[in-house]
Amino acid sequence: MKKIVSMGRGGSGKTSFVALITKYFIEIGDTPLLLIDVDPDQNLGEMVGIDFMEEEKKTISELLIETFIEKGGTTVGVPPSERIESEIWSRGLYEGASFDMIAVGTKFIEGCYCLPDASLKRALERLTKTYTYILMDSPAGLEHLNRRIASKVDDIFDIIDPSRKSFNHVERAYKIAKEVKMDFKNFYVVGGYRFPEGLEAEVEERTRLKYLGKIAYDKEVENYVVSGKSLLELPSSSPAYNSVKELMKKAGY
Repeated sequence: MKKIVSMGRGGSGKTSFVALITKYFIEIGDTPLLLIDVDPDQNLGEMVGIDFMEEEKKTISELLIETFIEKGGTTVGVPPSERIESEIWSRGLYEGASFDMIAVGTKFIEGCYCLPDASLKRALERLTKTYTYILMDSPAGLEHLNRRIASKVDDIFDIIDPSRKSFNHVERAYKIAKEVKMDFKNFYVVGGYRFPEGLEAEVEERTRLKYLGKIAYDKEVENYVVSGKSLLELPSSSPAYNSVKELMKKAGY
């Protein structure tokens, strides 16, 4: 079981990247997959055609609110992350033919993701179902690295856009991952669709990380996202999808 993390600044395309990776793994038969949406915007479900409300599934934050606020449960004694674990598997896990999915949701209390993140981390550590890959869509910021939601991963893909802030984001993300002793094998940089050609050498020189290439611009991806259609339904001729296929092959998938 390999764990893959997609990260980047807001609007860089990290969520659509996870959706297209999902499409690729389904196409080549590398399933089952577990998708984890850590981003509070919760866009991943829509991009892979899953509506948690329609499926009658809850985010981890919603389950915590129900258990410890609405039902008056106590956080004293048994750790809350342990008490909520069975709820995550029974009421928070969407199960599909090729992939399952969990979403963290919005903040449990104002200003803090600590308890939802701790609950997710514990649940991941005690997985009983065997997945081929776990794909995680991270929030735009870097605070999730400090919380070490996934302390051991195989590959991190950081999506970069054409801005100085994005270069700084990649450099800081790598530094923080090392400082908090995240156990990862590879840290790749991927150009978002707005990233210009010809900057490969500059990316690797500035970040000292492997640049795999860029995601191709694809008008259909924009149309699908705007209309709420699943990116898993993109045609095989999609430029964005084919560019992601090549990027994943370069990374050894």
